[in-house]
Amino acid sequence: MNILLVNPPNCGRSIPEERYGITSIKQIFRGEPLGLEELAGNLHGHEIRLIDLKADPGGLARELQEFRPDVAGITGVTCEANTVLRLAQEIRGYGAVVVVGGIHASNDPEFFNREEIDYIVTGLGKKTFAQLVDLLEEGGSVLPSGVCRTSPGRPLDLERRCSSPADMVQEQSPGYQLVSRYREHYVLERLGIRMGFVASAFGCPHSCSFCAIRGQTGGSYLTRSAEAVIRDISLLPQTPVIRLVDANTFGDVRRARELADALLRSGLAKQYLADIRSDTVVRHPELLRLWKQAGLRAVIIGFEAIDDASLASMQKASEARMNTEAIAILHDLGITIVGDFIISPDAEQEDFSRLSRYFTDNPIDLPMITVMTPLPGTPLYSRQQHLITNHDLDYYTLTNAVIPTRLDEERFYTAYAELLSQGHNHARI
Repeated sequence: MNILLVNPPNCGRSIPEERYGITSIKQIFRGEPLGLEELAGNLHGHEIRLIDLKADPGGLARELQEFRPDVAGITGVTCEANTVLRLAQEIRGYGAVVVVGGIHASNDPEFFNREEIDYIVTGLGKKTFAQLVDLLEEGGSVLPSGVCRTSPGRPLDLERRCSSPADMVQEQSPGYQLVSRYREHYVLERLGIRMGFVASAFGCPHSCSFCAIRGQTGGSYLTRSAEAVIRDISLLPQTPVIRLVDANTFGDVRRARELADALLRSGLAKQYLADIRSDTVVRHPELLRLWKQAGLRAVIIGFEAIDDASLASMQKASEARMNTEAIAILHDLGITIVGDFIISPDAEQEDFSRLSRYFTDNPIDLPMITVMTPLPGTPLYSRQQHLITNHDLDYYTLTNAVIPTRLDEERFYTAYAELLSQGHNHARI
């Protein structure tokens, strides 16, 4: 069969830009669609194409006319969900079976229970999408667990489950060759860094209330073998920087140490960006020293807040003192810090000022500040659903307030933009 995999275009909308002309908040980075590349790597005996509409926004109609897919798989995060529906409708016009997966489908599958979509795949999908394709080709009727047929007007008949190591299909590498025509687009433009994506782990052993990542694996934390990770890195020979796109690369400290040792032995000579928690840095500085030797260039840390009360309200299971201690340790090691922080719509001017002073006292190479957003499928959404005034998922970019702000709205976004500007003046990775 002809199978087309589709990555949506950049499509999130911006309240500060549309209402107040504040354009500095909107930031776009094009990274390769690793989830679709992973799916492609486990499809055998079919003609596969992957179109990345973030790099080629107008290319779908041309691809549909030339390729005439039998099956189309579309992925999408929450702010892309409405666009996924529009893409599905366009693709259905060419007679293809439309399958939707990705993080939003995993957390809020009922959203895609629409006539323009045939099947929904939840979870990792690498194994189950291939099983679905085989079933469609052979004419079978028993769907694999984690896959359901849409039933507009009736609730989905979907079996929820936790992912297992078998769902990673580690023996099959991603179809990196399918995006060779886009490779030049996968660059941190402001910093001029060519970057490739590799997965070394899926899910997270923690349960922060705002985080949607649990939907990816159903709560499991799965790590790939060092051999599989190194194999995939080796498939990107012209890419000097590798982003390990894990929610938590260091969630299993023993295995993280084994992976660093394997990277050192491999002689790959790459630089790496990886996610870590501040408490892991504080408890295991020797692990970071080892990873520095292996090529760790930068870590992405979800600091989220600067006081214990805020961290507790997010079910973050970390402490403010650990955040500041982790910053000092990483500075001593010469590892760049990309720090994630969350500002609440309930913030007052003093909250912005306190965060500004924190950045002065605790320098972070690239602060990333998002607005607390109750994403469907998260505990935060269950708690704040009644407060939501903006239900248009186009605005769920983590840079818009979808519940009312305590400050006057324009003042809120002005303070937010000023804080971002302060943090990014001397940004580096």
